Amino acid sequence: MFVVNVEGAIRRNEKWLLIRRSEKEAHAGGGLSLVGGKCEIEGDSSDILERTLKREVFEEVGSEITGIKYVNSSSFVTESGINVIDIVFLCHHTSGEPYAKSTEEVDDVIWMTTSEVLAHTELPLFLKENIKLAEKILQDNMQVKY
Repeated sequence: MFVVNVEGAIRRNEKWLLIRRSEKEAHAGGGLSLVGGKCEIEGDSSDILERTLKREVFEEVGSEITGIKYVNSSSFVTESGINVIDIVFLCHHTSGEPYAKSTEEVDDVIWMTTSEVLAHTELPLFLKENIKLAEKILQDNMQVKY
């Protein structure tokens, strides 16, 4: 059995939105991450990943997103032994200035450029890889437009 987690690589003005997870969080408390959360059991439904991501972004940082595109999926096991499937999506910020809305989950919001993310010594490798993949999707889309 897996927990299904979704995360948003949200970009605005050449910077990525990261959150500092609340120290109260059981998994990776105090660390930097993308915004996201777990899918809830809904029975038969459609677009559960996208709807979950929109809900989590609004609940955690008070923002709305659109243009959700798949970036990457991976799996990991938490410190407490929970198996997680993690799916990352590229998103466009549309409204609501991000802030630590859910203080149980978020201590702070931070905007960083791709180079700042990649150079940051405290960020996990998987987060850097997800940002690189999301950046590549953006660059590929720019190539197609011109």
